[in-house]
Amino acid sequence: MKKIAIPLLAAAIAMMVVSCGSTSRSRTASGTAMGAATGAVIGSFSANAGRGALIGAGVGALGGVLMDEHQRGSFSN
Repeated sequence: MKKIAIPLLAAAIAMMVVSCGSTSRSRTASGTAMGAATGAVIGSFSANAGRGALIGAGVGALGGVLMDEHQRGSFSN
């Protein structure tokens, strides 16, 4: 259970940091950076830090874009 809790906590913190920024570019960049860092840490547990960083960067960039769209009100009904 503890093995899963640490990555989930890191992902939650990363998603909170993704919302930092005032422009689309800064939100996407912070999401990419946090995703890469988190992915590298999680990937290092399985000796695949590089692969984890690449996957994390992609997921972080997607999170940054989605957070930016939410901040701009694009997801309203």
